[in-house]
Amino acid sequence: MGAMAAPGITSPARIKLTDLIALDGLPSENYKLAVANLAQSLRSFNAAIIQVPESENVLLRCVLDSVRMFFHSKPVVGADTLHVEDLQNWNNTVGYYAEPQHSKEIFDFRPGRMNVGGAAVLELPPTGLPELFASLGRAARIILDAISISLELQSFSFTDLLDNVPLKEGETATSVLSSCCHNRPGAHFSANVMNPVQAAPPHSEGDAEKGLLTLLKSDKPGLQIRDVQGRWFVADADLDPQDMVLFTGMSLYQATGGYLGPSKHRTDNIADLGQAQGSMPFGRCTVAFKLMPSSSAILHCSAMTNAGHHVGGHFQQPIPVQDFMQRSVDQLSSRSGVSAFSFAAPLEVIVPATAQSKAAMKRKKQASRGKPLAPSKRLRLEAQRVLKERVQEIADSKGLKIRYCNLKECEEQHLNAMNSPCAALRAQMGWPAGVPFVHPHDLPNKAKQAFLEAYEPGWTAAQDAELPMRDASQAQHSHMFSYMQCSK
Repeated sequence: MGAMAAPGITSPARIKLTDLIALDGLPSENYKLAVANLAQSLRSFNAAIIQVPESENVLLRCVLDSVRMFFHSKPVVGADTLHVEDLQNWNNTVGYYAEPQHSKEIFDFRPGRMNVGGAAVLELPPTGLPELFASLGRAARIILDAISISLELQSFSFTDLLDNVPLKEGETATSVLSSCCHNRPGAHFSANVMNPVQAAPPHSEGDAEKGLLTLLKSDKPGLQIRDVQGRWFVADADLDPQDMVLFTGMSLYQATGGYLGPSKHRTDNIADLGQAQGSMPFGRCTVAFKLMPSSSAILHCSAMTNAGHHVGGHFQQPIPVQDFMQRSVDQLSSRSGVSAFSFAAPLEVIVPATAQSKAAMKRKKQASRGKPLAPSKRLRLEAQRVLKERVQEIADSKGLKIRYCNLKECEEQHLNAMNSPCAALRAQMGWPAGVPFVHPHDLPNKAKQAFLEAYEPGWTAAQDAELPMRDASQAQHSHMFSYMQCSK
C-alpha cells in the first residue's frame, strides 16, 4: 500500500464511491489509489469529497428538495419544539425539533423509532428518507471498510461496532439521517425562546461528532472544517451535484487508537443569514447521514494491535459505547484513561476548498489570543507538525510502512543493536541517532528536540522557546504566508 500512496494534495480529495468498493481477489489499481487518496485526505484535511453514483444522486436531490419544502412549510418556532440535549438517551432523537442557540431546525430519521408515540407519529416527514438512509448506510460502511484497509487492518474490522443489517425485529437504528435547516426566514422565535441570530456566534471554535463517520450534502456552502494545520476551509463550496462531504468523529478516533483524528467543524452563520435575507428564501438546508456505533457495542483497539500498530495504554482499555456517548466531547477529550486529541491551534482563515491551490486567498484578521502555550506543549505540537509534514512525506516517497517501537524496548535494546527490528527503517528515513524509534508524541522532551533539529532545518530549542512570546497575529501571518507560497 505504501508504494501506492498518492502524491501531496492541496485540497480534500474527490473519490468515487464505486472505486472504494472492495471485491474478492487482488485489489485493482483504481481501488488502491482511491484508498490511498482517502487516507491522505483525511490525514491532511480531516475531510474528503465522496462522489456517489448517478442513481443515488437522483434520490439525494429529491430528498434535499423535500427537506427544503418541509422546513419552509413549518410554522413559527415555539418553546414546545426546543431540544434539550439528553446524553442518557443520545440515540432517541426523532422527528422535528429546534436548536435556537445554533440557529437551526432539525428532523431526525431513525428506522425503528418512527412508530413510537408522541409528536413524531403526527408528523408528515420529508419523502424518501428510508430509501436514502439505506443508500447512505451502505456508502458509509464501504468507506469505513476502506479506512480499515488503509490502516492495514483485516476487512470489516469495525463491523462488530455497527447495527445489524438488516435490523432484527424490535431493534432500533443508532445511526441517524439528520435533515437540517439553518437560519430559515420566518422562523421567528417567540418571546420565551432565544433569538437564534443573537444566540449563535458567527464563528465558533467548532465541534466534533461523536459517531464514526458523517456524509453531508448541502444546498448552499457554509460547512467549515479545520485541517491539521488549524486552517478553517469551506468544505462544501462549489461541489458537483453528486458530491458529499465526508468527515470523521470521536468514536473512530477511539477505535483506531488515535491514528485517525476527529474532524472539527462549524457552520458559517453570517453567510447563511446573508443568503436567507437575500434571494434565497429557504435558508440553508442539509442532509447528513451519521454512522454511529451500536449502543450495545464496546469500543476497542484490538484490530489495531492485531495489525501491529502501537496503541498507547490510554486506548487499550475498552469502553462501552453507552458510557462513551453519555459524555460530552470536552469530557471525552479530558477524562482520565483516554488521551486528549490535540487539535491544531485555529487560524481564522476561511479557505475555499476549490481554491486552495491558488495564491490569491483572503485572510481574516484575528485578535491576539490569550496566554502563550507552555513550552512542553509547544514542543509536542511542533513534533506532531514535523511528523506530518516531513517524516510522513519521506515514508510515502520511499514506499515505507512506519511501525513504531515500544519506547522502553527501543531505548534498552534496539538503539545499541546492529540488527534491531527498526535499524533498517531508521537508516532509510534518516532518523536521528540516539533517538528511540517511537511516535514523536511519546518521546521525552530532549529526544523531541533532537527529532525536530534533524527534520526541521534551522530549528533550535532556543528558537522554539521564543515562539510563545511572539504576538499571535504575527505567528498566524507567518503560517498563512508559508501556506500561500506552497500553494503557488
